[in-house]
Amino acid sequence: MSEHESSVERSPYSGRWVAIVRGRVIAQGGTPEQALRASQSSRYKERPEIRFMSVPFTFPPLLQKIIDVIPQDVEVYLVGGAVRDMLTNRLSPDFDFALPSSGISLARSVTNSLNADFMVLDDERDTGRVIVTNEDGSFTYLDFATYRGSSLEEDLRDRDFTINAIALNLRDNTIHDPMDGANDIRARLIRACTPSALSNDPVRILRAVRQAAAFGFTIEKNTRELMKQSASLIGNVSVERVRDELFKILGGVKASASIRALDMLGVLQYLTPELLQMKGVQQSAPHIHDVWTHTLSVLDQLDQLLTSSLRVDFDPEKTSDMFMGLVSMKIGRYRENFARYFSSPLNPNRSHRSLLFFAALYHDVSKPETRFVDENGRIRFFDHDVKGADVAAERARSLNLSNDEIERLYVIVKNHMRIHSFADRLENEGQPPSRKAVYRFFRDSGKAGVDLILLALADVRGTKGNDLSQQTWTAYLDVARIFLENYWERPEEVVNPPRLIDGNDLMKELNLKPGRSIGQLLESIRENQAAGKIIDRDQALEFAREEVKKINGEK
Repeated sequence: MSEHESSVERSPYSGRWVAIVRGRVIAQGGTPEQALRASQSSRYKERPEIRFMSVPFTFPPLLQKIIDVIPQDVEVYLVGGAVRDMLTNRLSPDFDFALPSSGISLARSVTNSLNADFMVLDDERDTGRVIVTNEDGSFTYLDFATYRGSSLEEDLRDRDFTINAIALNLRDNTIHDPMDGANDIRARLIRACTPSALSNDPVRILRAVRQAAAFGFTIEKNTRELMKQSASLIGNVSVERVRDELFKILGGVKASASIRALDMLGVLQYLTPELLQMKGVQQSAPHIHDVWTHTLSVLDQLDQLLTSSLRVDFDPEKTSDMFMGLVSMKIGRYRENFARYFSSPLNPNRSHRSLLFFAALYHDVSKPETRFVDENGRIRFFDHDVKGADVAAERARSLNLSNDEIERLYVIVKNHMRIHSFADRLENEGQPPSRKAVYRFFRDSGKAGVDLILLALADVRGTKGNDLSQQTWTAYLDVARIFLENYWERPEEVVNPPRLIDGNDLMKELNLKPGRSIGQLLESIRENQAAGKIIDRDQALEFAREEVKKINGEK
């Protein structure tokens, strides 16, 4: 039991303002004014003592530094998610501060004291941001904003949800909670601060879904109705804000459940309408789901892979899932490699995990338009991978993702069927991927190859569910092991062999003219290097001479 939990258990008034008369608590509230008003309704002749029932906070070192550098005469409050996280024993990644005036000025002062970086976040609302670079290269953002309204209480009432509308006085550690957010935290409930909170800022719909998944909270019934009513307004929000919330959802826990929630709330038809076309699109065996349900199942399976068997601290002795145990046995030795891989996103504002989950969400997006029933009654989806890559890239561009992210998504969706082909061949013909096949796979996919391997594993489990046999699963894992082994243990030998000769060498030694054939010869040499058939420059040139003879002979 944590220190905070034990404190709450000892006192039902912990974190609340109380009115005390002759040693007895006669009323309570989230602010001193609320406690006083509540006492006056029943004891209007009494003059109660208003007191805050303390909560034992432990400040992280950075927050303590900030407190130390803020002038003593400045009234400033920690607000929003950071207070919520402290009340739930979580470590907040960023800190928001509210003060009566001079938000930008105070931010500049803190920036200088911490030797950090500064930017004006919102000149009109007098909001400045301090950017602290952490030892690991990540960033912590400290936002200093002038009150929204004329007072702290107005500021808090204008926020999104009650659990985020709590302020902590950094001088005396008292809490101001006019919306009873602390009680909603105890009840594990997300409730809108006002009826207009969601229509005023519809991106809060996505935020509510994300936070419900992250904290294991329930969204209050009336708030859900307000979310549905405001779903059509999502287009009024800047693309960047919508994108950021969507990718936080995909990079967080229970991504599949969150996407389902957004669908039920009517948000997807305004956010990603092309995804809804997958609903009800039937597939032939071995698929056990329609395309939409399959897609959500793939998200679930991908989440299970990354949070169980491939997690660095996973203990295979404690799992009762035979399939996850096999994952650990076959490719568990690469857990550290996976951790490093996912710690290097293509964009510092979006996690690598969220990009992979976005690709998984779109990997079958073009199945509805490519659905075809052959003469045997079997349902096929020719070129759904190629066409789906275009759709995914187009949506990525509309969300203003970086060029690197768009390219990665395109490659993943376009190539997501390739691992399935290798696994089928291994299982049915006993033929593992050759060194040349491994080279070609990573030549075409690059770093996305690791994403493709993980997506394929999630895809086959999402396809067959409980019908997946141990034999098939083992074949997939053996293929995954072969590719990962070459990628992480033998990169220069198979995946990216060093160039032994260049185009100038070929033209000079073989008396060739510039042209497309030069590039084709160089690529054939590298393929044979990867296959172990060429190991030095002389062999490369001899191979090229023989190839030229064949070409000339054909002519």
